[in-house]
Amino acid sequence: MKIRTKLNVGFGVLFAVVLFFGGMCLYHIKRISESAEVILEDNYESLNYSRSMRGLLDKSDKLSAGDALLFEEALQSEENNVTEKGERERVVLVRQLFERFKTTSTNKGDLERQIRANLQGIDDINMAAIVRKNDVAKSSIEETVMLLQFVGAFTFLVLFSFSVNFPGYVANPLRQLMVGIREISNKNYGQRLRFDSNDEFAELGSAFNDMASKLSQWENSNLATIRSEKMRIEAIIEKMQDAIIGLDEKDNILFINAVAEQLLNLKSDEISSKNAAEVSGTNDLFNYVLKNKKSDKTLKIFANGKESFFQLDTIDISVPYLDNMEDKGIVTTGRSAGSVFILRNITQFKELDQAKTHFIATVSHELKTPISSILMSLDILAAGHVGQLNEDQMELVKNVEEDSNRLLKITGELLDLSQAESGNIQLKLAPANPNEIVQYAIEAVKFQAEQKGIRLEVISRQKNPLVNADIEKSAWVLINFLSNALRYSAEKSRVVVQVMPAGDFVEFTVRDFGKGIELQYQKKLFDRYFQVPTDGSGKSGTGLGLAISKDFIEAQKGEIFVESELGAGSKFGFRLRVQDALL
Repeated sequence: MKIRTKLNVGFGVLFAVVLFFGGMCLYHIKRISESAEVILEDNYESLNYSRSMRGLLDKSDKLSAGDALLFEEALQSEENNVTEKGERERVVLVRQLFERFKTTSTNKGDLERQIRANLQGIDDINMAAIVRKNDVAKSSIEETVMLLQFVGAFTFLVLFSFSVNFPGYVANPLRQLMVGIREISNKNYGQRLRFDSNDEFAELGSAFNDMASKLSQWENSNLATIRSEKMRIEAIIEKMQDAIIGLDEKDNILFINAVAEQLLNLKSDEISSKNAAEVSGTNDLFNYVLKNKKSDKTLKIFANGKESFFQLDTIDISVPYLDNMEDKGIVTTGRSAGSVFILRNITQFKELDQAKTHFIATVSHELKTPISSILMSLDILAAGHVGQLNEDQMELVKNVEEDSNRLLKITGELLDLSQAESGNIQLKLAPANPNEIVQYAIEAVKFQAEQKGIRLEVISRQKNPLVNADIEKSAWVLINFLSNALRYSAEKSRVVVQVMPAGDFVEFTVRDFGKGIELQYQKKLFDRYFQVPTDGSGKSGTGLGLAISKDFIEAQKGEIFVESELGAGSKFGFRLRVQDALL
């Protein structure tokens, strides 16, 4: 039987019981009402008629015509209301005696006494009937009350049984289903439901069991796939040349490959599942890895019988929230599942970089001598010591001299770059007056500014704090800034050089009012060999000047920066520490 049919039957029975109880109550209430009405309508009316007739007799010995008429009406009503045994005989006698009472003039007192006696008899008969009927009504009421109590008790038992048993019929299967769903949510796919019925709950249980069976099959197949992928990933990690260490979300060690074991002098079987902080307490290199996580510094580690170079990197692993997840189309949040530390082996690249740096330094050094010789020869030609030159020849000598100077500058930049890359920047740090550094740079570019009609403005206090700096290299950076500003400024414009204290630093800035630099290029300006794309006008540099400037300033523990806006020009600057700030 279907659940809907059972519900209809159950509520139909309840409806029938309620109707039955209500019908019984109405029936017996009607009976009691009818019994009361009989008493009032029959016996009480007879007593009322009898009392009226006696009242008329009490007025005088002789009835008036009006009183006789009223007595007649009351007697007639009583004759029509005879309901009890023996009452009619009494009424007939009253009629006979009243007729004689009206027509005779003698013995009226005797007749009146007889009339009164019969009227009293009528009253006694009706009073006895009232008492009898009242007893019958009471008995009927008592029986009715007992019957209604029995019917009410029976109805209560039926309703109580229904209220106790029927909700359980629906709730118990739902409770079993809820328990089964919770077991499934806890990945207990062996849970099964069994309902001993042929209704929708049995169908629901069968569907639930099919779902659990398919989930179990899916879980087993997924576990096999996951194990296979895990073994594959572990094999890949083990064969990698980089040192790899994996931690879970609680910083417990999950895995460590052979390269990491060798570098950190650890054994995976001894540290597996241990907390990383506990292990790093006795291992300085591992402690460095955990604290720094990501570092631009190159680590030099003695491994494989030689010095090797490694770059530290960290990958934070996060997974989406899968537990208690609402039905969403896109998962946008996740939780941490741990982290992976990687010591990338960059020894080969470091060796290649060192070879490149050595090559650039050697080539630059070797080129510097012939270029200087070329410039000296050009000076001799231009001076006319070997003969006078015509205008075309002088123009050629001038062009060759410009290109030679450019080559000499490039070789100087390459030499400076090789020093910076090899970490061999030799500084001559000494207390220096910022104004002297600015003046040195202004004198170096003064001729170039005059050729374009550009006005150089200097904003500075007469007395600034001394800075701890290499004067030549700091001036070289400022000259580089000024040369770039002059190159990209329009003729007859201005370039502003400003020097001002900034906390523990003195800030040097060069501002031009050219077209500015796009934001996408500003972050790359201090990268080696990077050049801002131009419209093809003018000669571009090597892309090394700003990179070398950065190395020179940072070697002095300073800071370098750029601010630019399209259409409003650019401002390049650097900060050097005040001498007192180093104490």
